[in-house]
Amino acid sequence: MKKPSGESELVQREAGLQHQLSAAQVAMIALGSTIGTGLFLTSAISVKLAGPAVILSFAVGALITLTVMWALAEMAVEHPAAGSFGLYAEMYLGPWAGFVARYTYWLCLVIIVGSEVAAAGIYCRFWFSNIPSWLWISGFSAALIYMNTLSIKNFGTIEFWFAMIKVVTIVAFLILGTALVMGFGFPRIGTGNFTAHGGFFPNGWTGVGLGVTMAIFSFLGLEIVGVTAGEAVDAKTAVPRALKRTLGFLALFYLGGLALVVGIVPWEQIGIDKSPFVTVFEKVGIPAAGHIMNFVVLSAALSSALCNLYFTARMLFSLSRGGYAPGILGKLSKRGMPAAAVLASSLGMAAAIALNWKFKNTAFLFLIGVAFFGGPFIWIMTLATHVAFRRKMRREGREFARFAPPGYWSSTIGLMALLGVLLSTWWVPDFHVSLLSGPPWLGFLTLCYFIWRAYQKRKPVDGTIKND
Repeated sequence: MKKPSGESELVQREAGLQHQLSAAQVAMIALGSTIGTGLFLTSAISVKLAGPAVILSFAVGALITLTVMWALAEMAVEHPAAGSFGLYAEMYLGPWAGFVARYTYWLCLVIIVGSEVAAAGIYCRFWFSNIPSWLWISGFSAALIYMNTLSIKNFGTIEFWFAMIKVVTIVAFLILGTALVMGFGFPRIGTGNFTAHGGFFPNGWTGVGLGVTMAIFSFLGLEIVGVTAGEAVDAKTAVPRALKRTLGFLALFYLGGLALVVGIVPWEQIGIDKSPFVTVFEKVGIPAAGHIMNFVVLSAALSSALCNLYFTARMLFSLSRGGYAPGILGKLSKRGMPAAAVLASSLGMAAAIALNWKFKNTAFLFLIGVAFFGGPFIWIMTLATHVAFRRKMRREGREFARFAPPGYWSSTIGLMALLGVLLSTWWVPDFHVSLLSGPPWLGFLTLCYFIWRAYQKRKPVDGTIKND
């Protein structure tokens, strides 16, 4: 059956982006966005919550992520567009849902990019202690903006090699860690650390449940694959394949990496002052392990910032094309890139850095809380949209590419699990602020939406959008 004209018009209004990303580049962009300093530095928080049972926490997190992957793959194949889950929410849940989803994620990414660039400036002080961080931050920010205004093909190539640094490091860690545990070329450590210090469940099932919260935040970023559908060479093939590969690699990296961490180092001795990766590299006698890992976390932060700036610019571009943001943000450069949306998003990044410097414990804390709230919230919206998507497909008797099991149960289970994850942040001190700031933010956006709608009724609408 023919698609309803309303859906076609919603997708067509985002036309003009260049379809030049290969399947390999799409997958690497997703890995670059997802794997940041969390795995290399702050994975210790997960271990402190669950002990060796953190392996189960991340296994459950991977299963929840799988439900989101299925949902996003089905909708992205049916409607390949840069607006991704935000556009789908507008299609199947209504304009308010699309407005709130895209603006929430736009702000989240602006804050995340700002924090990543700020972190990169701190990492550079490891080698150049006399150079102020703001110089590094300024230089990195300018470079990230420039790379996001190149052609999408060049952007994909740059991010491919950026992400490759992280992948090679993790693979080396898995090989060396396995050799240490099994005794291949090194004194055998064995598996005693999994049960020797309070057992496999030192903090009980409560610790495992709270560890799932950290796992979900570690898997966030996978949804960027849906955004690349608007610029992939063959979205119907590349996006589902990239989603599967990315989730598979993430599950291997996180589960395998954390299993080796708690197997090599007693979980009680793991602290947030040193990366578990440094500990393993030091144990195998690799010289300058600290310098190597500082380079890796620096590249990880810049790779993630590059991807997330790309993502947040597409969210703003989609909002503009939908009439929810100034028209200039929906224009494309001669290279087919939304340069104005990139610049606007980078201004937000600069504001985030300024707020971090001036209001360490007040305004910026609220924004960080919204950022932590936004990830699970967007996944919840994606699963709710998928339920509505499948209902409409069934009601109209339309054929579509199926990845999830029949019916709505996978998305419903994933949605309920994510609600539980979001509520559980109340009991994780580092994420406590999420529930304090997230709901007020949604209330503010809802007010903005109704003001915008009232304004739109009073002015003529010109849907024509021209490119530079």
